[in-house]
Amino acid sequence: MAELLEPDICVIGAGSGGLSVAAAAAQFGVDVVLIEKDKMGGDCLNTGCVPSKAMIASGKVAQTMRDAGKFGIASVRPRVDPASVHAHVHGVIDAIAPLDSVERFTGLGVHVIEAEGKFTDPKTVLAGDYEIRARRFVVATGSSPGVPPIPGLDKVPFFTNETIFDNTKALDHLMVIGGGPIGMELAQAHHRLGVKVTVLEAFTPLGKDDPELTAIVLKQLDSEGIDILAGIRIERMEKARTGVRAVITQDGKEREIEASHLLVAAGRQPNVDGIGLEEAGIEFDRKGIKVTSGLKTTNKRVYAIGDIAGGLQFTHMANYHAGIVIRNALFRLPVKVDSSNIPWVTYTEPELAHVGMTEEQAREKHKDIRVLRWPYMENDRAQAEHATQGMIKVITAKRGRILGATIVGEHAGELIQLWVMAMSKKMKIGAITSIVFAYPTLAEISKRAAYQYYAPSLTNPNIRRIIGWLRIFG
Repeated sequence: MAELLEPDICVIGAGSGGLSVAAAAAQFGVDVVLIEKDKMGGDCLNTGCVPSKAMIASGKVAQTMRDAGKFGIASVRPRVDPASVHAHVHGVIDAIAPLDSVERFTGLGVHVIEAEGKFTDPKTVLAGDYEIRARRFVVATGSSPGVPPIPGLDKVPFFTNETIFDNTKALDHLMVIGGGPIGMELAQAHHRLGVKVTVLEAFTPLGKDDPELTAIVLKQLDSEGIDILAGIRIERMEKARTGVRAVITQDGKEREIEASHLLVAAGRQPNVDGIGLEEAGIEFDRKGIKVTSGLKTTNKRVYAIGDIAGGLQFTHMANYHAGIVIRNALFRLPVKVDSSNIPWVTYTEPELAHVGMTEEQAREKHKDIRVLRWPYMENDRAQAEHATQGMIKVITAKRGRILGATIVGEHAGELIQLWVMAMSKKMKIGAITSIVFAYPTLAEISKRAAYQYYAPSLTNPNIRRIIGWLRIFG
């Protein structure tokens, strides 16, 4: 017979969001049960953010070796050992894993159950040898790689982000289905590690970002030799002598592309199956669990956070959701999710970072906007490091309210944080111009862009007359 547990909070899923809820609640002295059927740390640690960034770092080192000549150092052709790259990637995972481990959370006072959790009714979850009836439940089961309904795809072998990082063998030609952030990041990383890469994208590569800035990324990927086929239709997948074959239609013409290996990076789907949502009275669809602005499901006892709650699928979004739940469930604060200032970064080189509205979105919602730009090539630090490829683009309303910012270039993911803070604190563009930035830093591009807001004033005849009048007084 299952042992009955009656904690204050039961969390299903030990990914980033679930771990954040469990850790915070336990530190407040709340009785917490955490259920995880697979690896602690979830997708981000084991098959997503962490391993991908580690592989990207390997690729960047290899590319630096090739490009060393521009710094006065002899360029060399890197010798890539796939097994050693694999060891590096998993070494990074192993270094972080203790922070997400069963032992650490047990030490915090969390009761960790390593089993599959499933609702048996609106008030009960069964997990292993335990029956849990918690005051509040939090579903944080995340998402999994989506597999598009392409004829023949189920007949050929392919990688997803859940399996690509287990590879220890040299790849000859990697075909990537999907030109979103995951597909593009892994395409560039593998190509820099010596793999021929072809990307197949049905629509526009990196289509959610500002096209003016994504064009800079795509130009770089093309210059490195990555073959990106956009606006195509994959008719079917087949086995080939060399590995796999894609039969595609491009510009009304059918053609075939063969590769040794295939990576499917065509979006993600929420993990809603097998957790008893129907039994719990929780409504959901193919996009995930339906939640209120406070992340409550149709079962008032249950919250849903992270990828499974639909919306933006980022680790930092799941952590943000966790904070909302803690304030709502523990302190009864009427907090709501606000996604307007959530940033995202695509970790290609150059990096592509964004927060707020794009220019197109701003023009749809505001009659009068200002578009401010500044190129990396006019930044002294960028020149010193040959990192001149890129620009910042800031969108403001008529009176200087910041509506959005996009940066493409070296360390864009770091530089965007200033604009996240500015928008979160409702700062106007003038506040950025008043900051003293250390010289020489890439961060100066933000101030230079902000100054562009006042550029029309330089030629304003009224202002010039005032200046001339003030000269009279010496």
